[in-house]
Amino acid sequence: MAQIALAWLLHEEWVDAPIVGTTSVEHLEEAVEALEISLSSSDVAYLEEPYEPVRVSGHE
Repeated sequence: MAQIALAWLLHEEWVDAPIVGTTSVEHLEEAVEALEISLSSSDVAYLEEPYEPVRVSGHE
């Protein structure tokens, strides 16, 4: 799941560099594998379907 989440973030134009916290080299290697995941437009639509935008308080 974490790899899919990272792949989705890397697909978004507004994300320059996701911050990945890890407790082991193994977890870091798994995170890097997200670079090899290619998401189709239907994959992205499926992942974003449950999202409901929330207005950021304090910004107009």
